[in-house]
Amino acid sequence: MDIVKERIRVEISTHELERRWKGVREAMKEQGIDVLIMQNTDEFFGGYVKWFTDIPARNGVPATVIFPREDLMTIIYAGPWGGGPTDLTGQDWALRGVKKRFTAPYHPSLLYTRTYDAALVVQELTPLRDCTIGLVGLGTIPISFGDFLRKNLTWAQLEDATDLVDQIKAVKSDEEIELIKETAAIQDSAMEKALQAVKPGKRDSEIAALVQHVIQDLGSEEQLIMAGSAPMGTPSPMLKRHFMNREMREGDQFTLMIETNGPGGLYTELGRTCVIGKASDELLEQFEIVKEAQLITINLLQPGADPKALISIHNEFLRSKGCPEERRMYAHGQGYDLVERPAIREEEPMKLRANMNIAIHPMSGTKTVFAWICDNYLVTESGASECLHKTPKKIFEV
Repeated sequence: MDIVKERIRVEISTHELERRWKGVREAMKEQGIDVLIMQNTDEFFGGYVKWFTDIPARNGVPATVIFPREDLMTIIYAGPWGGGPTDLTGQDWALRGVKKRFTAPYHPSLLYTRTYDAALVVQELTPLRDCTIGLVGLGTIPISFGDFLRKNLTWAQLEDATDLVDQIKAVKSDEEIELIKETAAIQDSAMEKALQAVKPGKRDSEIAALVQHVIQDLGSEEQLIMAGSAPMGTPSPMLKRHFMNREMREGDQFTLMIETNGPGGLYTELGRTCVIGKASDELLEQFEIVKEAQLITINLLQPGADPKALISIHNEFLRSKGCPEERRMYAHGQGYDLVERPAIREEEPMKLRANMNIAIHPMSGTKTVFAWICDNYLVTESGASECLHKTPKKIFEV
């Protein structure tokens, strides 16, 4: 029996992993970097570890990857001192491109273990001497880990190599695109089931639980599902699980966001609003604004487009409709992370390129209504693809 096929629903092909490694090693050579170090703790923002190894970090416990330019990888997981067979993610059958695996009994909640993993990195890299080390994803590396490296790798030059990886990771391969499309299709199925289940007497949490069940059955490994209901005349944004205990009533509106990965671990996100009964004119009017705002951005998804220009045009449109300017992030890339570069923000230097996966979720609201829409599109050589989601773009009346 093939244990990989038995244990893993979708394994990224070795050919795809080799494509990633080759591209990164070529960029490392150009920039004079000898080794990369990255660390992630979960699948929501664990894209670097997953992208390099096809094995996700989980449950808030750090997983570290050492990626040399001229050798195979070293990985570090929480586990017994000296490694061992207790963690399936450490088994040889699950690892490709890996030469060494270390484990140590560390957890973020145990203060005295905070540098166990960093000490293993130093132990592994000390023989190299006089090299340049690139740190990838500084936003996901804890200060205790980074400080230990800087204090104990004084013979090496440490620099931020995040952009080196981001530039390659943001552009999706054909294999990744097929998995992204599958994620979107799974979310469509879950949205359909959710809309069928919305009725008076149901709690927000019950609909979210149904969505999670459907999504997991279809192959998702990590889920962020937000939902919220409110009487018509009260804004009804999507809420996190802690706030989902409300019971729906006749005439309520219900907003649902399905932000999950699919088989293979790649993300898309889908969001819609429904009404138990008749939608108010104000809700319908505000929804038309956000739908038009989304379309404007869709039409701007061209290779070479500058995120600074896109957010400027978006805000100009909102002002023309008497709406407040966007102060959050209304569109962004997605891949192995919920939010990936390029983000459609003033600060984003990365231009759009073909084969990027972009989520677009504008919103508008007043003191009495909340309206939004959320879908994914691919950037192609000739502009935006068709919408990856097939759920109709409307306010559903159930």
